[in-house]
Amino acid sequence: MSQDQKPLPFIYQFAAGEYPLDVVKTRVQLQTGKGAGADAYTGMVDCFQKIIRHEGFSRLYRGITAPILMEAPKRATKFAANDEWGKFYRKSFGIQKMNQSLSILTGASAGATEAFVVVPFELVKIRLQDKASAGKYNGMVDCVVKTVKAEGPLALYNGLESTMWRHILWNAGYFGCIFQVRQLLPKAESQGGQVSNDLMSGAVGGTVGTILNTPLDVVKSRIQNSPKISGYAPKYNWAFPAVFTVAKEEGFSALYKGFIPKVLRLGPGGGILLVVFTGVMDFFRKTLNP
Repeated sequence: MSQDQKPLPFIYQFAAGEYPLDVVKTRVQLQTGKGAGADAYTGMVDCFQKIIRHEGFSRLYRGITAPILMEAPKRATKFAANDEWGKFYRKSFGIQKMNQSLSILTGASAGATEAFVVVPFELVKIRLQDKASAGKYNGMVDCVVKTVKAEGPLALYNGLESTMWRHILWNAGYFGCIFQVRQLLPKAESQGGQVSNDLMSGAVGGTVGTILNTPLDVVKSRIQNSPKISGYAPKYNWAFPAVFTVAKEEGFSALYKGFIPKVLRLGPGGGILLVVFTGVMDFFRKTLNP
């Protein structure tokens, strides 16, 4: 970066840095069977190499506008919903402080809430990342227009159920682990210690959440990439029937396609996310309550 260039906001840098991993994850998840040639990916590195070799480096950033626009409302909804559901459940159950069970329950509820925000963005992103649709859409807006025109406005919420399950499982694992790991770690004696604890807690939470939700993420990608055609029942339609179909036809390991690039994003990313959120909230508390 040159001296006179202004740095991009963190959200853009973060999205740009992790996005190629997301493209690779989606390509591997959409692959059925063994495939052949440039369309067959044996793993993360092979997928990276073939995309760059056959499609060009820029293909790793195709569709990035959708997740950038999604990032802020998604993260805001995640933590705000988790906080509000926590208040609701504590009041409902007459519990003063959070515990492990409540952390998992509030995380799951926050995940379900978050899904309503992210589904249209995810659908557009998946369709732009798929190699088969590379020449079908010119960009995010074109994808939205053509999808609505061909399948109706509700098509933008195709895959809502599977997305809800994906976010329920990830958030339950994420917030549940954050609570538990924080209890196990030594109490921070400084701001630096608090940051370290949050990085560790969030990274463990992100990793566990990814282990739990990857099978639902695989079928969600396939469901959202299946256009709605009148009179035709798509092969992948509902989350858990699709999970059983993938396991039966491709083996259990197919449910973890794209796991490595996914966990590389969401493991460390979960720690960074928690540190950023905690820092912003502390700033607001000091500002509003000097």
